[in-house]
Amino acid sequence: MKVHVCAVGRMRAGPERVLFDDYQTRFDRTGRGLSLGPLSVLEVEDKKSLGMGAEAALLERVIPKGAVICAMDERGSVMTSPKFANQIARWRDAGRSDLAFIIGGADGIDPELRKRADFKLSFGNMVWPHMLARVMLAEQLYRAASILSGGPYHRV
Repeated sequence: MKVHVCAVGRMRAGPERVLFDDYQTRFDRTGRGLSLGPLSVLEVEDKKSLGMGAEAALLERVIPKGAVICAMDERGSVMTSPKFANQIARWRDAGRSDLAFIIGGADGIDPELRKRADFKLSFGNMVWPHMLARVMLAEQLYRAASILSGGPYHRV
């Protein structure tokens, strides 16, 4: 199952980029034998600043057809790492070929796109900077692959 981070905004060079790239590499390596990955990043930019609706239209263009859509949203489910790993495994085992995590712009995800999501995931009630949320997501994806491979992270 291919995994995609579909996000508004461009990640520039810097510490967040270094961390994201490291976790992306780790996920790709660990996930390969589990039929998970590779992890791709699909970035969109609302250059005309038309708001959430325009961002949603751009995101919809890059979400692979038939993908499980997981919206990163503070109103979503808060999960333990093992439960997150098991959820990913269920989607994979159900034969889903793509999993798309969507991260909105400064105002979040358009309500209509959020309604279309198959699942909503939260890293807690706080709102996180979008680039940091990407790093946290990449780390949790790597952790999920490690858990599913029987690694030392919170064995299930």
